Amino acid sequence: MPTRTPKSLAAPLVRFERIGSMLARIVDNAAVGMLVSDMEGRLLYANRALGAMLGHSAEAGLGILDLVHEEDRPTAPLRLMRLMRGEADEYRGECRFRHADGQPLWVMVAASVLRDERSGERKYLVVQVTNIELQKKAEEALAYSESRWNFALESARQGVWDHDIRTDSMFYSRMWRIMRGIPPDEEVDGDQQKWMARIHPDDLQHVMDNVERQDMGAADFDALEYRERTRDGSYIWILSRGKPVEWDDEGNPVRTLGTDTDITRLKTIEQELAAEKERLRVTLDSIADGMISTDEAGRVVLMNPAAELLTGYRSGEAIGQPVEAIFAVRDGTTNERQDCPVAASIARGMPVQLDDDVILVAKSGSERDIRCTAAPVRSTAGRVSGAVLVFQDVTQSRAMQRELAHSATHDDLTGLPNRPAFERALNSAIAAARHGRHHCLLYIDLDRFKPVNDNAGHAAGDALLKQVAQTIRGSCRSHDVAARIGGDEFAVLLADCPVEGGQRIADKIVRAIAALAFSWAGRTYHIGASIGMTVVTEVPASPLGFMGEADAACYAAKARGRGIAVAFGDI
Repeated sequence: MPTRTPKSLAAPLVRFERIGSMLARIVDNAAVGMLVSDMEGRLLYANRALGAMLGHSAEAGLGILDLVHEEDRPTAPLRLMRLMRGEADEYRGECRFRHADGQPLWVMVAASVLRDERSGERKYLVVQVTNIELQKKAEEALAYSESRWNFALESARQGVWDHDIRTDSMFYSRMWRIMRGIPPDEEVDGDQQKWMARIHPDDLQHVMDNVERQDMGAADFDALEYRERTRDGSYIWILSRGKPVEWDDEGNPVRTLGTDTDITRLKTIEQELAAEKERLRVTLDSIADGMISTDEAGRVVLMNPAAELLTGYRSGEAIGQPVEAIFAVRDGTTNERQDCPVAASIARGMPVQLDDDVILVAKSGSERDIRCTAAPVRSTAGRVSGAVLVFQDVTQSRAMQRELAHSATHDDLTGLPNRPAFERALNSAIAAARHGRHHCLLYIDLDRFKPVNDNAGHAAGDALLKQVAQTIRGSCRSHDVAARIGGDEFAVLLADCPVEGGQRIADKIVRAIAALAFSWAGRTYHIGASIGMTVVTEVPASPLGFMGEADAACYAAKARGRGIAVAFGDI
């Protein structure tokens, strides 16, 4: 039907025969829009409220359907036309009328047929029009808000649940179903027992103990964490938060609302981190060396048991303290206090080592010879975020070194300890072995040395022995004891050294001696070495016994072709 723009309506278009003047004034001045049309839909009357609502009045001959906005023309007129055709007597619904500025205006339409009092003939359509634009805007705003929150909740994989305690019924959102593998439109039985049947057996008691506290809004209870079985039989971790939102007249909660979040990935990471942390703790506890970790300001954040034993401080009292208050060191020669290497390591961004004559003063005042290294800890961005201090008790090995250094029992030719001094060191190692410490003994016999001594003379032999002694000493660790125990025989005591470490050092000595090129009187000589190794334990408890084992292993090395190291346990 074509639209026409009404011009004006100065006064009612018709005067109803039986309407009194008072009633006419009431209708014309009513706050609700009113209009009357004949059964053909032509406007006969429109009150002032309708004109104010639409921003214009309606002129005679204008059809009621012309007031409907174009966007609602396909539907709204059909319902009014049913009244005109006599197919219905009443109609009530929402549609959009056209405002004077062309914009749609949401209205509530209530139309009914007015009949002749005598004949009952259908004569007029009486239509009441109510402006519901603000209501519609509020509904749209609410719908938008709900859509936004639903989108946010689903993006965060949070499902919503609503527990009506009065009826013990549950509402579950779409995402609540999806995270459990349930089709979004499937009806879910809200029976609590069926829900609990899906909870992991290990978590069921915890849930049963706390679900009522959640319903009651206990102040000291924040959330439930549990595992729930999904539709495919697997389990997911759920973080369930909720609290009461309605109460009865006596203050008892009657409705609880909350969200469930799938935290399976976070729990997996948490469990992996916990396992990694436990492995780290076990590793640190097993290390014999002391270890202290600090933050970038040099404050203690972690100590292992070995560090507690060496410093005398318990981890609980040390954490948060400046590391220099826990790790007090001084120079073993001058007795002056030394700076803790942690500060220098953090400042320089590189490892700092204290190796010679450093004494650690424990909380009790006891002293230990140590060597230590501080290394910076860097973040993923490369920034120094702290340091790790590792230190080792070398009191025994240094005591042995000092004893040997101040004795007159050194080999005059090579400068190495002689056999008696070595046997004393071996006795100390045997005593230490009774307390669970492990040492290795190497017996070294030179190969092809006699031709040098015979052909080039004893002076050449002595010079070669000096080179060999230096080579052996240089192949060992600083706290190991290397000695000359015979003409061309040497021995090395490897303190606190496992079998694998001893084998590596023995092999290193074999290679180093084989690499020597000794020149004398224009001639170059090459020699080799065969090494026997044994482990120093508390039995047989005599230097002679261990020396015999190492000698036997050395003999086996020579029998196998020379130039190798053989352990006593392998012969």
